[in-house]
Amino acid sequence: MKKRLIIAITGASGTIYGIRILVALKDLGIESHLVMSDSAKLTMTVETDYKPAQVEAMADVVHSAKNIGASISSGSFQSLGMVIAPCSIRTLSEIATGVTSSLVSRAADVVLKERRRLVLLVRETPLHAGHLRSMSQVTECGGIIMPPVPAFYSKPQSLNDMVDHTMGRCLDLFGIENSLVNRWDGVDGRK
Repeated sequence: MKKRLIIAITGASGTIYGIRILVALKDLGIESHLVMSDSAKLTMTVETDYKPAQVEAMADVVHSAKNIGASISSGSFQSLGMVIAPCSIRTLSEIATGVTSSLVSRAADVVLKERRRLVLLVRETPLHAGHLRSMSQVTECGGIIMPPVPAFYSKPQSLNDMVDHTMGRCLDLFGIENSLVNRWDGVDGRK
């Protein structure tokens, strides 16, 4: 099977996570299939200096969020799985309930039914009980909830270091070797 990963960027804060994983996949020679919600495009222009067209150019294949008939909406589309980075609460809720109003939630639903890896970088805080129930439902269906919480043991020197570490750990969940993570050597192995 060709190594390919579906990347979705939704309207939650943290679009840089989706951008960074696209760059990493390109560097690793892994085919990326990108789908961005309209809200993601708006959030991206507020949070970063990137334009949606620049981010789309980073992907191997770009799918419209409105095209629920795209290749990634079918179980016959083989992939390592899907990352939604960042994942809005709306997207989380749609996946948790099986409601597929866009290609993002449809592709995620297909990834789950095919028993492939689905990783959601849910970006919201604080959380209420409904958010937690949705996270639990997605987990029960086989998804992985991975809030982009920074790790400080690697002594990050910049925001980019924190983003890289998080996305490296995300790639680890798919068994993708990468150098984005400053690996923990134990207390005795610290430099």
